[in-house]
Amino acid sequence: MDSTRFMNSLTRIAHLDVLLVISALALFPLPSSVGADDVAVTFGKPVKLGEGFGPIEGPAWDRKGALYFSSLSDGKIYRWSKEKGAVLFKQLEGGCNGLRFDAAGNLLVCQPRGRRVLRITPTGKREVVVDRYKGGRLNSPNDIWIAPDGGVYFTDPRYGKGGELEQDGLYVFYLAPDGKTLVPMIKDLEKPNGIVGTADGKKLFVADPKAKKVYSYTIGKNGTVANRKVVADRGCDGLAVDEHGNLYLSGKVVEAYSPQGKVLGRLEPPAGVSNLTFGGEDGRTLFCTSRAGIFAITMNVQGGSDPFAVMRDSQQEQRTRRPN
Repeated sequence: MDSTRFMNSLTRIAHLDVLLVISALALFPLPSSVGADDVAVTFGKPVKLGEGFGPIEGPAWDRKGALYFSSLSDGKIYRWSKEKGAVLFKQLEGGCNGLRFDAAGNLLVCQPRGRRVLRITPTGKREVVVDRYKGGRLNSPNDIWIAPDGGVYFTDPRYGKGGELEQDGLYVFYLAPDGKTLVPMIKDLEKPNGIVGTADGKKLFVADPKAKKVYSYTIGKNGTVANRKVVADRGCDGLAVDEHGNLYLSGKVVEAYSPQGKVLGRLEPPAGVSNLTFGGEDGRTLFCTSRAGIFAITMNVQGGSDPFAVMRDSQQEQRTRRPN
C-alpha cells in the first residue's frame, strides 16, 4: 500500500471513531458540570400516583411502605400506599405543611395556621411539640428535619394571615433532643423555607426563596451550625438529599446539585414540583408533590436524609443508617 492510500485509510478510521463517540454521547449524555468525583444522577419517567388534592406539600416516607403528604388548603394529611392508594389520614384545624417521622415513628407536623409543631403518635394521640419562643407565638412553621440525635430543625417564615407577628424575625429554629430547649439557630435569612440534612448529621441545607439562594451549613455540637455556603443561586421550596449528599431542588425543573454546587442532572416534570422526598422499599424513589398531584420517579441513588431509615441495596442486603 502506498503512503497516500495509507493516509486516506487512517483519515477514514479517525472519522469513524468521531462518529461513534458522537453517537454514544447522543444515547448516553453526560450530566452537565459533572466532575470526576461526582456521581451521575439519572431520573426515571415520572409516574402519577394520585390527583385532585389541590395544592399539596410536605411528603414524608414512614419507612413502612407509605407516603404521607399535606393538603395546604384544608389541613388534610393523606397516606398513600401501593395497596390502597391515597386515603385521608388526619384533618387538622391548624393546617399542615412540612412532615417528618422521628425514630419512634411519631409524625411531626408543621402547622402554619396553628403556629406550632405538632406530634402525632402511632396510636393517633396529638401532642404539641413547640408553639412559643420566649413567650411569643411562632410565625408559621413551614418545613422540618430531624437529626440523628433527635434534635429538630424547622423553618419559621410567614405566609398568609394569622395575627400579628410575635417573633423578632423569620428564623430557623433548633429544638434540642430534650424537647425543651428552643434556639433560633439561623437568624440572617430573608425568608427560610425548605430544610433538610444529611443522615449522618453533618450537613444542613436551607432554602431561602426570597433571596433566591440555597445554603449549606456544617452541623456542630449541640446542633450549632457554621460555614455557610451557597449551593444554588436559585429559589425553591422543597429540598431532598441522596446517599451521596447531593441536593435536589423543587420547582418547574427539578435539579440535582453536588455538595459543591455542580449541577448533576435536571428533569422537567409534568407539573411544577412544590416539594420532594426519597422513599420506597429500596429508597430509590423520589416522590414529588405538585398542584397536579403526586408523582414517583425511580432514581439510580438512594435517599440520604433519614438517619433512622432501614433500606435494602441493589443486592438486597439489609443495612441500617446509624448516626456517626
